[in-house]
Amino acid sequence: MGLWGIFISAFLIGFSGAMMPGPMLGVTIDGSIRKGFIAGPLVVLGHGLLELALVIVMAFGLKDFFLDPTVSGVIGLAGGVFLAWMGYGMIKSGITRSVSLENQDARKRGDKNLVLAGALVSAANPYFILWWASTGMESIRRSYAFGLAGLLLFFIGHILSDLTWYSAVSTAFSRGKRLISDTAYRWLILVLGVFISCFAVYFIISGWRMLFA
Repeated sequence: MGLWGIFISAFLIGFSGAMMPGPMLGVTIDGSIRKGFIAGPLVVLGHGLLELALVIVMAFGLKDFFLDPTVSGVIGLAGGVFLAWMGYGMIKSGITRSVSLENQDARKRGDKNLVLAGALVSAANPYFILWWASTGMESIRRSYAFGLAGLLLFFIGHILSDLTWYSAVSTAFSRGKRLISDTAYRWLILVLGVFISCFAVYFIISGWRMLFA
């Protein structure tokens, strides 16, 4: 996997967290109704600043830790298994139609700092923590093998998936109607779930080889 492979995989894998319903989606919809399109980018800014801090700590604070083949193998397996679980959940949600943009909490509240809200709802989300402790850590390990350029492309690809999705959501809801139907949304979830599952298999195989080669 070259530098462009790092970027593309980071972009696609990033959608596994971005597109699934959660508190960040609710905050974005709420902010879009009150503040318009800018709500999505502002929420992603807060979310991205928190992620940037995590990437820096993981890449530089755990540099020597990543060099151990056993550690790298375990991280690869754990990241792959977690990614497989996310892919399965996305495929299942698309098939059973259990996800919807209509059911998100968009009740009007008092004015809030959307940048701060984006960081806080991310930090308080157990799913976010689990993702970075497994799949995120494995992605960083692979990216850092290409030096700072790999790490930078990983972060840009990852944050672009969040920015793309939440900008689309804020654009849709700020206009008083959804530009994305629930049917289209479910198909997107299903197709991305297949891609995510493929990356999961790749992570698991690579981790297995590091441990037992």
